[in-house]
Amino acid sequence: MSILTPAAHPAEPQGVADLPDPLPTELPPHYSRAELRAMGTTTARELSDALFERLAGLAHETHTYSYVRATIIELNMPLVRFIAARFRHRAEDMDDILQVGTVGLIKAVDGYDPHRGAEFVTYALPTIAGEIKRFFRDTSWPVRVPRSMQELYLTVVRGSDRLEQELGRLPRPEEIAEDLHLTVEQATEGVVAGRVYRPTSLDALCERSTDETGSTLLDRLGDCDPGIELADFRTAVRPLLAELPPREQTVLKLRFWDGCTQSEIAERIGVSQMHVSRLLSTTLAALRERLEDRDAPGWSYPSYPSPDEET
Repeated sequence: MSILTPAAHPAEPQGVADLPDPLPTELPPHYSRAELRAMGTTTARELSDALFERLAGLAHETHTYSYVRATIIELNMPLVRFIAARFRHRAEDMDDILQVGTVGLIKAVDGYDPHRGAEFVTYALPTIAGEIKRFFRDTSWPVRVPRSMQELYLTVVRGSDRLEQELGRLPRPEEIAEDLHLTVEQATEGVVAGRVYRPTSLDALCERSTDETGSTLLDRLGDCDPGIELADFRTAVRPLLAELPPREQTVLKLRFWDGCTQSEIAERIGVSQMHVSRLLSTTLAALRERLEDRDAPGWSYPSYPSPDEET
């Protein structure tokens, strides 16, 4: 009986010695899942090797090629389940891991060359595992970062762990860079990338010692100082205000520093409210135009004497 023919009792293994020579040109029989599961490991490998030999002599565009290829994939699905079981502790759903592992199996089937002497299992296992690991690398980062940065992080963290064992302490970025032949900037970027991979909650307590805990990270974050945003503006507008006529200076002071209304300003300087409105519009437009000119006096930085001049 041929190994390409389903057995009456699928639990009984069959050998490749029963395979007729030359191989038949008809389609191999369809094996049910029960028959595939009932096959022993040795029988399944022998059948897979025989089908690979059959597949090598078929044109890719034929229906026979697609059928034999699908049979090989179904026959080697236990490899996917074996590799996926290693990652059952991960947070990702097992069905997703199995789907990704199946993609790796398909790549292994398409890339395997039986004439190179290596067994298919030897070639398929790292291919499937690599596909699953790429899936974790691309989806497990809470913040999307470039793949080059992810690979840099993995390189730095492995080197850092090794140096920590040798030095008995956490290595500095300079030491990591020297050991891995990287620049200090690259080593620092790899360390910082790890904070994206393992984000810390803003509500988590920051441990300052073994006996007590400190405040949360959210409590220690600083707020934006609105005065900083106006620092450049104040520096630039100060000389421009000094150049205004006294009446315009008075109008701006009463309006923006003292908080007076236009009617109150009009009473103070003895003009109409409409005239105050025109004065404000004209003065502010002129100031805005001069502020947009970086060559204006307010934007120029003071020149400090050199050390030679000071001495």
